Amino acid sequence: MIWVRLVKLVMKMGMAALVLGALATSGKAQNAYQGKFTLPSETRWGSATLPAGDYTFTLPSKSAPYRLYVHGEKATAIIQVATAEDLISAHAQLNLVDIADMNTVESFDAPELGVTFIFWTPSQKHMSSKEARQKTLPQTAPASQASENQASVDVHPAGR
Repeated sequence: MIWVRLVKLVMKMGMAALVLGALATSGKAQNAYQGKFTLPSETRWGSATLPAGDYTFTLPSKSAPYRLYVHGEKATAIIQVATAEDLISAHAQLNLVDIADMNTVESFDAPELGVTFIFWTPSQKHMSSKEARQKTLPQTAPASQASENQASVDVHPAGR
């Protein structure tokens, strides 16, 4: 009778150890893409408005639906990607447009993944990402200057 209880106890302890081990390894899952950037001014991104400052981001998965998790000192947001296209640019950057006197993220070039993520922008005729990239600032110009209502913010991927 004592042996039966002991065997049951050992079985329960073994199962608990397996469950805890599985949970511990699932918590270490790596993100598909992550990095940091600095917004020079208040910026609208999807349905979120982010104040100027330093931010980090993570993209948990390389498959659709794509969601970026953005974390800053003053704001945190989950940004849904509207669509993704094949990437032409070799430089990681956020492409901004000025809509109603506010910077708005139109697209995000992620060369390590080979895609450009396109985001919803309010009351704007959407241009293709190729047109948007042609009008972005040269890489030598500061991100706070705008040319033809366009600007870009450098993105620094982590661990790359």
